[in-house]
Amino acid sequence: MTPPRVTLREATSADAESIGDTHAASIRALGPDAYDERQVRAWLSNVPPDRYPLEDPDHHVVVAELEDGDDEIVGFGVLDYDSDGRDDRSTGEIGAVYVHPDHVREGVGRAILAALESAARDAGLETLVLTASRNAIDFYRRQGYEEIETVSLEMAEGVRLECLRMRTALRAA
Repeated sequence: MTPPRVTLREATSADAESIGDTHAASIRALGPDAYDERQVRAWLSNVPPDRYPLEDPDHHVVVAELEDGDDEIVGFGVLDYDSDGRDDRSTGEIGAVYVHPDHVREGVGRAILAALESAARDAGLETLVLTASRNAIDFYRRQGYEEIETVSLEMAEGVRLECLRMRTALRAA
């Protein structure tokens, strides 16, 4: 069976709820592969639709939709051009790449990541960093990202997720 084709577009404020739904579905389905129930619940508590930087000029947010025309968002990604306000203007940060669990391993995540990397190159960035949850580390390794360090993110008071900080050098397309 051929996987469905997707199209990518820049997200709009009207997409916030669908992005949140995709984000939560991904965490619910894939999070338990890497974290316990309490950690997954805490992770989910950080998914309100108003948290996405859809109107922020320092961010680029893309959504993936199925080409069959039903406008269903099956994934999204966030690029922060000015990661943490650092003086190093050559480094950006991938803030998210999430795919709906019904469409994992169909190339959606790779397409989203490629679009974000292309936007980063177009903006003159030379390096991208990200913080990968345990269940996403292998995906990013396959895309050429290298380990920097293990970090622990607080999702709720007293609930932390061990993640891996990673980076890649952007090469000309």
